[in-house]
Amino acid sequence: MSDVDMVELVNDDGSPCGVAPRSTVHGASTPLHRAFSCHLLDDHGQMLMTRRALSKRTWPGVWTNSFCGHPRPGESTVDAVHRYSRHELGVDVIRLTPVLPDFRYRAVDASGVVENELCPVFTAHSVGSLDNNPLEVVESRWAPIQDIWTSVQATPWAFSPWFVDQMHHLHASGSHAW
Repeated sequence: MSDVDMVELVNDDGSPCGVAPRSTVHGASTPLHRAFSCHLLDDHGQMLMTRRALSKRTWPGVWTNSFCGHPRPGESTVDAVHRYSRHELGVDVIRLTPVLPDFRYRAVDASGVVENELCPVFTAHSVGSLDNNPLEVVESRWAPIQDIWTSVQATPWAFSPWFVDQMHHLHASGSHAW
């Protein structure tokens, strides 16, 4: 996953409208592009939270979902989820389930960098032991989902804005994905 990775730009209806280098799409006027988020769950009602590496361009050091990323042009979102799970956490995933297939968000971080993504959200289970990529993840923790929800409500500033929005959508929908 280098800066030469390309991302697919999309129109408001989700239809492709171009491509751009991943390194250039996140700025003050970020175009809408494809992405995804994935929440890893275990069989004990816990979710894996990760803390973004301090070197990340946007929201460095904040806690977020297990992993997220960008499908390459022409790559299925499912294939991208598998590619990123190995790259960021060193694990394969199984039981991949879409839970917010139409999730979309726009957020601006403290430096003015904009995230503007059509970002379906999945849950999955990991296979194997975690081996966090330090360029992506500074730390990770499994925690009970109810504890995470309580933390998101009490201290939303400690989490990525997309994760906070996802948790609110899942909680409001009474999602049984957990």
